[in-house]
Amino acid sequence: MALFSGYQRIALTLFAGLVGLMLTGCVNQGEYDRLYETNRGLTDRNAVLQRERDDALAARDLTRQQLAKTEQALAELRAQNDELMRRLRESGLSLADLEARLKGLSVSPLDADTDALLKELAAQYPDLLKYDEAKGMLRFASDLTFASGSDAIQSQAQAAIQALANILKNPVTAKYEVIVVGHTDAQRISANTAKRFPTNVHLSAARAISVRAALVSDGVLPGKMEVAGWGEFRPLVPNTPSGNTPANRRVEIYLMLPKNPADITTMNESVPEPSGPTRATPDSSRPPARAPEITK
Repeated sequence: MALFSGYQRIALTLFAGLVGLMLTGCVNQGEYDRLYETNRGLTDRNAVLQRERDDALAARDLTRQQLAKTEQALAELRAQNDELMRRLRESGLSLADLEARLKGLSVSPLDADTDALLKELAAQYPDLLKYDEAKGMLRFASDLTFASGSDAIQSQAQAAIQALANILKNPVTAKYEVIVVGHTDAQRISANTAKRFPTNVHLSAARAISVRAALVSDGVLPGKMEVAGWGEFRPLVPNTPSGNTPANRRVEIYLMLPKNPADITTMNESVPEPSGPTRATPDSSRPPARAPEITK
């Protein structure tokens, strides 16, 4: 870099001229003031340019540091990718193999015979049951399956559950496990209902258990079935401001192939259920409960 910048050389020239004029005495006051102001302006401008140069150098150094970090991160990602590809090769798989497996998956999880049986069942009980063939799922409307705030299955739903049990005992469905999932809407549990079911999750799980118990009573092997209760947390449609949303009060039954094929054998083994009371049907020995405060 030159010893003096352009602005510095101009300023020095002007200053030298100014000094020379002062020494020879051949300059008036006005000319002196003009040259002085010009020199001061150039000096200030030179200071600004030096600051801008320093800022530019600092920004350049920062950019270099960021670029170095980015290159290091890219190198680490490449190394991780190479390691994953190595593991894939060692396992005997390739990306092409994985893509082929994904493309080979069926859209519907159920075979044609089971699909036909469930369609026929839903057509037999159109007000109570809906069948989603894409998911392999039957949906029971809770308001027709249970009384308000109760987990006891009503008589009008028992025939449909028994018909479902006959399907689940059919040899064509032996390869499927059964997931029974209860749901509610977002209404608050009433004080009366809360004595047995503190939350909507408790109520939804109890209803799923009741459906499972009814299926077991009708001869479905217990090892085929699992229960769950989502309460209000998986609505089918947006809940209304009051929370009273009948479409969200439901029990869903999924037929699915087990993740481990070896489970097909164990889940179809006949193992007796532990003895104990179930809530599949109302207890006629108890006096009828008072009307619930809300509809569930």
